[in-house]
Amino acid sequence: MTIVRGCNLPEDLYYLLEKHVWAKPIEGGLIRVGMTSVAGKLAGGKLAAITVKAKSIGKEVAQGKSLATVESSKFVGPVPAPATGVLVRANDKLAANPNLAISDPYGEGWIAEVKPSAWDAEKASLITGAAGVAAYQARLEADGVACG
Repeated sequence: MTIVRGCNLPEDLYYLLEKHVWAKPIEGGLIRVGMTSVAGKLAGGKLAAITVKAKSIGKEVAQGKSLATVESSKFVGPVPAPATGVLVRANDKLAANPNLAISDPYGEGWIAEVKPSAWDAEKASLITGAAGVAAYQARLEADGVACG
Protein backbone atom coordinates (compact mmCIF):
# COMPACT_ATOMS: atom_id res chain seq x y z
CA MET A 1 0.00 0.00 0.00
CA THR A 2 1.34 3.42 -0.97
CA ILE A 3 -0.06 6.60 0.58
CA VAL A 4 0.28 9.76 -1.52
CA ARG A 5 -1.09 13.03 -0.10
CA GLY A 6 -3.29 10.94 2.21
CA CYS A 7 -4.64 8.88 -0.70
CA ASN A 8 -4.18 5.10 -0.83
CA LEU A 9 -2.78 4.17 -4.27
CA PRO A 10 -1.73 0.50 -4.46
CA GLU A 11 1.19 -0.11 -6.85
CA ASP A 12 -0.29 -3.37 -8.19
CA LEU A 13 -3.21 -1.67 -9.96
CA TYR A 14 -3.48 -0.08 -13.40
CA TYR A 15 -4.81 3.48 -13.29
CA LEU A 16 -6.70 5.58 -15.80
CA LEU A 17 -5.21 8.65 -14.17
CA GLU A 18 -7.38 11.39 -15.68
CA LYS A 19 -10.58 9.61 -14.58
CA HIS A 20 -9.44 8.23 -11.19
CA VAL A 21 -10.37 4.68 -12.14
CA TRP A 22 -8.35 1.50 -11.53
CA ALA A 23 -8.18 -1.97 -13.10
CA LYS A 24 -6.79 -5.17 -11.67
CA PRO A 25 -6.36 -8.43 -13.58
CA ILE A 26 -8.15 -11.28 -11.75
CA GLU A 27 -8.77 -14.97 -12.40
CA GLY A 28 -10.57 -16.05 -15.53
CA GLY A 29 -8.92 -13.44 -17.73
CA LEU A 30 -11.10 -10.68 -16.28
CA ILE A 31 -10.23 -7.25 -14.95
CA ARG A 32 -11.92 -5.81 -11.88
CA VAL A 33 -12.67 -2.08 -12.12
CA GLY A 34 -13.25 0.50 -9.42
CA MET A 35 -12.80 4.12 -8.39
CA THR A 36 -9.65 5.29 -6.63
CA SER A 37 -9.64 6.80 -3.16
CA VAL A 38 -9.02 10.12 -4.96
CA ALA A 39 -12.34 9.77 -6.81
CA GLY A 40 -14.10 9.28 -3.48
CA LYS A 41 -12.52 12.45 -2.12
CA LEU A 42 -13.46 14.43 -5.24
CA ALA A 43 -17.05 13.14 -5.04
CA GLY A 44 -17.41 14.66 -1.58
CA GLY A 45 -16.75 11.57 0.52
CA LYS A 46 -20.33 10.24 0.43
CA LEU A 47 -22.11 8.59 -2.49
CA ALA A 48 -25.82 8.47 -3.16
CA ALA A 49 -25.62 5.73 -5.80
CA ILE A 50 -23.44 3.78 -8.20
CA THR A 51 -25.38 2.33 -11.11
CA VAL A 52 -24.27 -0.22 -13.67
CA LYS A 53 -27.01 -0.53 -16.28
CA ALA A 54 -28.34 -4.08 -16.25
CA LYS A 55 -28.81 -3.92 -20.04
CA SER A 56 -25.06 -3.29 -20.37
CA ILE A 57 -24.13 -6.68 -18.87
CA GLY A 58 -22.90 -8.90 -21.70
CA LYS A 59 -22.22 -5.92 -23.99
CA GLU A 60 -18.84 -4.51 -25.02
CA VAL A 61 -17.75 -1.20 -23.54
CA ALA A 62 -14.95 0.71 -25.27
CA GLN A 63 -11.95 2.02 -23.32
CA GLY A 64 -12.86 5.42 -21.88
CA LYS A 65 -16.62 4.92 -22.31
CA SER A 66 -18.95 4.75 -19.31
CA LEU A 67 -19.58 1.41 -17.64
CA ALA A 68 -21.34 2.88 -14.59
CA THR A 69 -22.67 6.15 -13.17
CA VAL A 70 -21.69 7.63 -9.82
CA GLU A 71 -23.91 10.07 -7.94
CA SER A 72 -23.01 12.17 -4.90
CA SER A 73 -24.15 15.52 -3.57
CA LYS A 74 -21.24 17.14 -5.47
CA PHE A 75 -21.05 15.07 -8.63
CA VAL A 76 -22.96 12.94 -11.13
CA GLY A 77 -20.83 11.35 -13.77
CA PRO A 78 -19.49 8.32 -15.56
CA VAL A 79 -17.11 5.62 -14.42
CA PRO A 80 -15.15 5.01 -17.63
CA ALA A 81 -13.84 1.60 -18.61
CA PRO A 82 -10.03 1.48 -18.30
CA ALA A 83 -9.96 -1.10 -21.11
CA THR A 84 -12.26 -2.26 -23.92
CA GLY A 85 -14.18 -5.42 -23.14
CA VAL A 86 -17.44 -7.14 -22.34
CA LEU A 87 -19.07 -6.07 -19.09
CA VAL A 88 -19.46 -9.36 -17.23
CA ARG A 89 -20.68 -8.46 -13.76
CA ALA A 90 -21.59 -5.55 -11.52
CA ASN A 91 -20.89 -5.47 -7.79
CA ASP A 92 -24.36 -6.04 -6.31
CA LYS A 93 -23.20 -4.89 -2.86
CA LEU A 94 -23.04 -1.30 -4.13
CA ALA A 95 -26.82 -1.13 -4.64
CA ALA A 96 -27.36 -1.37 -0.88
CA ASN A 97 -24.20 0.49 0.13
CA PRO A 98 -22.65 2.68 -2.58
CA ASN A 99 -20.20 4.08 -0.02
CA LEU A 100 -18.26 0.79 -0.10
CA ALA A 101 -16.63 2.35 -3.17
CA ILE A 102 -15.19 5.01 -0.84
CA SER A 103 -14.64 3.08 2.39
CA ASP A 104 -13.04 0.05 0.66
CA PRO A 105 -12.31 1.17 -2.93
CA TYR A 106 -9.81 -1.62 -3.69
CA GLY A 107 -11.65 -4.42 -1.89
CA GLU A 108 -15.40 -4.83 -1.41
CA GLY A 109 -16.08 -1.51 -3.19
CA TRP A 110 -15.12 -2.58 -6.72
CA ILE A 111 -17.68 -1.56 -9.35
CA ALA A 112 -17.59 -4.03 -12.25
CA GLU A 113 -15.76 -6.91 -13.87
CA VAL A 114 -14.86 -6.82 -17.55
CA LYS A 115 -13.56 -9.47 -19.97
CA PRO A 116 -11.01 -7.33 -21.83
CA SER A 117 -10.63 -7.80 -25.57
CA ALA A 118 -7.32 -5.94 -26.01
CA TRP A 119 -5.80 -5.87 -22.52
CA ASP A 120 -2.19 -6.40 -23.59
CA ALA A 121 -2.35 -3.40 -25.95
CA GLU A 122 -4.55 -1.11 -23.85
CA LYS A 123 -2.83 -1.61 -20.50
CA ALA A 124 0.14 0.27 -21.99
CA SER A 125 -1.99 3.44 -21.90
CA LEU A 126 -2.56 3.02 -18.14
CA ILE A 127 -0.10 3.79 -15.36
CA THR A 128 1.04 1.19 -12.84
CA GLY A 129 3.76 0.32 -10.33
CA ALA A 130 6.07 2.82 -8.67
CA ALA A 131 6.19 4.96 -11.83
CA GLY A 132 2.39 5.05 -11.90
CA VAL A 133 2.18 6.11 -8.27
CA ALA A 134 4.78 8.83 -8.94
CA ALA A 135 2.73 10.10 -11.91
CA TYR A 136 -0.40 10.09 -9.73
CA GLN A 137 1.47 12.03 -7.03
CA ALA A 138 2.52 14.66 -9.57
CA ARG A 139 -1.10 15.00 -10.74
CA LEU A 140 -2.42 15.36 -7.17
CA GLU A 141 0.21 17.98 -6.35
CA ALA A 142 -0.52 19.92 -9.56
CA ASP A 143 -4.28 19.83 -8.82
CA GLY A 144 -3.85 20.58 -5.10
CA VAL A 145 -5.76 17.44 -4.11
CA ALA A 146 -5.23 15.49 -0.90
CA CYS A 147 -7.35 12.77 0.67
CA GLY A 148 -6.38 13.22 4.30
